[in-house]
Amino acid sequence: MRRLPVVALACALALPGAARAQSDAAPVPAGVAVIDQSRLITDTSLGRALEQRFQAASRALIAENREIEAALEAEERALTAQRGSLEPDEFRRLAADFDTRVEGIRDAQEAKSRGLTRQRDEERQRIVEQALPILARLMQERGAMVLIDRGSVVLSRDAADITDEAIERLDARTPADAAPAEGEASPSSGAAPPQGADGPPAPAGEAPLPPPASP
Repeated sequence: MRRLPVVALACALALPGAARAQSDAAPVPAGVAVIDQSRLITDTSLGRALEQRFQAASRALIAENREIEAALEAEERALTAQRGSLEPDEFRRLAADFDTRVEGIRDAQEAKSRGLTRQRDEERQRIVEQALPILARLMQERGAMVLIDRGSVVLSRDAADITDEAIERLDARTPADAAPAEGEASPSSGAAPPQGADGPPAPAGEAPLPPPASP
């Protein structure tokens, strides 16, 4: 995941009209605030809806791969059954054509998998960008001059963490139709992705395409 764009955040801090309200939280020395970028994505309505879309697309791709696998395996068995009735050169030609198609299909399906992951990463970055004005306002309210990702912090006071407030304010600005539907899987519901929480769907692992036919 990309880190917070420092230049964009600095520009947001410079926007006119930003209030310098006094926060009710305990004062934090050194003007430093802490944000958990992972939670900013996974615990927001936008992030949960994004993850639901990704999981649905991943499951659809895995199902598609299994259908393709079954069709290709049936075709391979039929080709193998014809081997005894074909001239060796003709069988080798048919087998080579089959192998070429299998490789092309595999490449195409892997490209779909990479495309899904790339799209999810881009949408995650857009969520962070939407949160920048909110983070800038929270920093000003706290009198913070620096915002640090929690993953880079060794030790900090709870009062320095603005993640919960940022999530609450971002959700308040999220349209109702952008929130995840009730009953659908979300990261907090325990639904497991096809291959790791942060990895791409694994069509090749879940439903491998058949190996090339032996000439």
